[in-house]
Amino acid sequence: MAKPVGTTSAVTAVGHRGDPYRARENTLPSIRSALERGADAVEIDVRVTRDGVPVLLHDATLERLWGHDRRLDRLDHQELLELTRGGVPTLREALLAVGAHRVMVDLPGATDASVRKIVGVVRECGAGERAYYCAGAGTMLRVRAADPSAEIALTWTTLAPPRATLLDAVKPRWLNYRFALVSRELTDRAHRDGLLVSAWTADTKRTMRRLIERGVDSITTNRVDALHRVLANSPTSQVP
Repeated sequence: MAKPVGTTSAVTAVGHRGDPYRARENTLPSIRSALERGADAVEIDVRVTRDGVPVLLHDATLERLWGHDRRLDRLDHQELLELTRGGVPTLREALLAVGAHRVMVDLPGATDASVRKIVGVVRECGAGERAYYCAGAGTMLRVRAADPSAEIALTWTTLAPPRATLLDAVKPRWLNYRFALVSRELTDRAHRDGLLVSAWTADTKRTMRRLIERGVDSITTNRVDALHRVLANSPTSQVP
């Protein structure tokens, strides 16, 4: 199974919501900072405003990041712009910002309608080959229904492997695990099944090295610069 386009080593370095220790998460400066520091891909969270505009925001409300206790799904895009002074980018703007790099689109709070809208914007932007989607089984089934050719990273939160019937329905390319669940046995099993393994969210060099040793194909981190250095110094991560 081929590695994602744009990968510079055998392990894909993914910036978690961009580079959140240097710039506010899920913003254009955060995305650009992650890419400048060696990210192969950027993970973003996408929700939809009341008037159907996909934008970057992890939480259901603006309170944590922007200081307003307002639900995104009850705001029109223009209201969002005014409340955040233009700080929350649209998905379209984010896809432009990543350029030729990959973007991992997480879909918190997804509905049938929001998934169709998000997948539609990805298609309109010609980003189908660069974007891949992650979330739990229910949301990934919605993505698969909206786009039969979509690349999917199925987020899985238990050591019990997904059932064959679910894999047949979702058709993921990746299994996306919290880093503490990943073992060599788990990655070997996934690879035997023809699947790639991504791990989130690893922020210490020790954890990063352990994941590389255990054979993961992708690591999502808040410290993409540290991961980039670990990969540069890891013989097991280099492309032959």
